[in-house]
Amino acid sequence: MPLTAAEIIAHPAFPQVIWKLEPAKKGKCPVASGRGGPIKLAYEIHGTGPRKIVWIMGLGAFKWYWQRQINDFGHDESTKYSCLIFDSRGMGESDKPLMRYSTSEMARDTLELLEHVGWTEERSVHIVGISMGGMIAQEMALLEPERIASLSLVSTAAQLVNTIGYFENLRNRINIFIPKSIDAQIAEVKTRVSSSWLAEPDADCDFPTNGDRFAAQELTKRNDTEGFTRRGFICQALAAGWHKKSAEQIREIGDRVGRERIMVMHGTEDNLISVPHGEVLARELGGEGGGISKMIFEGRGHYLPLEERREFKRLIGRMVQKTEEL
Repeated sequence: MPLTAAEIIAHPAFPQVIWKLEPAKKGKCPVASGRGGPIKLAYEIHGTGPRKIVWIMGLGAFKWYWQRQINDFGHDESTKYSCLIFDSRGMGESDKPLMRYSTSEMARDTLELLEHVGWTEERSVHIVGISMGGMIAQEMALLEPERIASLSLVSTAAQLVNTIGYFENLRNRINIFIPKSIDAQIAEVKTRVSSSWLAEPDADCDFPTNGDRFAAQELTKRNDTEGFTRRGFICQALAAGWHKKSAEQIREIGDRVGRERIMVMHGTEDNLISVPHGEVLARELGGEGGGISKMIFEGRGHYLPLEERREFKRLIGRMVQKTEEL
């Protein structure tokens, strides 16, 4: 049986669920002056290597959700990679203004952050975006395609469409905003991850199962009542819901970034952004025949960096290597 929220919080491993990974640099960057700001974004850079990776997290998630990738790239290979993580507007340690958010405005935030840290050269940054972060990455590719060395779009979509039936889709959207007990909240979030991965022994060896560790991370976030707010979550959710890129715009990304520089990843059991979204995105970018790399993970859910950590590292590393040589 999965541990309850109370049991997880009482577990001796709970205080260490967020790893203490010391950044090479951290700070807060004011963005969006003249666009409703300034809005301060909290960021960290891990590693000092020449290959620069920007990791863009999804809806309602904090920058430390990338901790496994930051450990793998920014610490284990710190002289090879520099990794930038940040809290998007509305989450974590970043400002949470009450205003209309959009993925295009959040992309501009990210580009201004890159200016702040000095990552400005042509073909100098490798962008990895998951879920809403992948939507932000698409907007960045439309705004400044020449900046991008590679573009990895994970569990994301050009626009959210109904692939599961009208009433189930409506229920899922409404359920996001209905107050629930903490155990019910955690149980719902777990449905976005493959059940086989959740049931496996904890890969980090502290909790009974991966599911218990996953729940501990969610509890840590939800217990941070200043970092995770209803207002910030709703503002981000509306931005993701409004994201809509036409087939022509997606084709333009392929044309201007270069299809050999783009990878699409998706899990077949993703019930938050279903796999047809990833199939359509890859096809509209130009398809595998046009040079797009497409990776579909059988039986995996929405959180591929967790569920497929080793393979995810290999694929991102390979994409960085390949595009550095172009």
